[in-house]
Amino acid sequence: MILHCLRALWNPDMYHGWGRTRRYFEGWYFKLVSADESAALAVIPGVSMDAQGKRHAFVQVMDGKACTATYHRFDASEFRPSAHRFEVQLGPNFFSAEKIVLDLPGLSGEVRFQNTTPWPKMLGAPGIMGWYSFVPFMECFHGVVSLNHGLSGKLQLGNQSIDLSGGKGYIEKDWGRSFPRAYVWMQTNHFDTHDRASMLASVAHIPWLTGHFIGFISGFWLDGRLFRFATYTGARKHLELGADSVTLVFKNPRTELRLQARQAAGTTLVSPISGEMTGKINESLQATIHVELLENGSRIFEGTARTAGLEVAGAVELLER
Repeated sequence: MILHCLRALWNPDMYHGWGRTRRYFEGWYFKLVSADESAALAVIPGVSMDAQGKRHAFVQVMDGKACTATYHRFDASEFRPSAHRFEVQLGPNFFSAEKIVLDLPGLSGEVRFQNTTPWPKMLGAPGIMGWYSFVPFMECFHGVVSLNHGLSGKLQLGNQSIDLSGGKGYIEKDWGRSFPRAYVWMQTNHFDTHDRASMLASVAHIPWLTGHFIGFISGFWLDGRLFRFATYTGARKHLELGADSVTLVFKNPRTELRLQARQAAGTTLVSPISGEMTGKINESLQATIHVELLENGSRIFEGTARTAGLEVAGAVELLER
């Protein structure tokens, strides 16, 4: 068991819940967008353990175009993660960094992933959270399995056959006790000016010892180069929230990322509170984000993203402080 935990610590995409029995959740987020962007799905497998130790597994499915979501519940015994790599068998469903196989009511098929783009590992930083990955009392941990990759395969969604070949995907994950009290999250792989670009950003209220801080992580991947902006890199952030918009600016000494997101129609997803899937959040897969990236004062990228994921959850006014 200790070996399983140590291996997972250095491999954020793997299952981390070995030995956990209560107040714990873990879930992976697969975003699937067809080549013509007419279909946008999020498939979220995971496991939940409440305060009394009652456990269940689940697959949550969001149709980002129809703005609908379904929650498929499984017995915890059907959740079978690998101890050696990121692979999860959940009943007849299978999830990994290479493919997903789905056999759910109303959704079935197989989708394979090509040319995945993992978040790079560094000395003392196994994933996107940097050295915070080693802090045992964090409320919620975050990992990025693949920033950008190609798709091949088909899914049957109700009476609709969705061909995802030539489309784009993104995979991330979360684990811990609860989602943050307040957070903003956004992600996209679809820009009008560039085909090999991907962006994610998150700002969150994070409990810390007897207090809290506002933490953030962001990455902009451009033609194989990753620009990082995070609390642990010493970057600075500026956040403004409008009635239907989010403005975010991240600054490092030599680089600056400017984001202007516009909210769109979304749907309600279930989220964890003390390990139990009793929370509610709203997510859209139809948001737009205008992005500018500057290096040494010169603009090296500008574009508007489509089919973007956007969540603005909780007491977000706390994040502007």
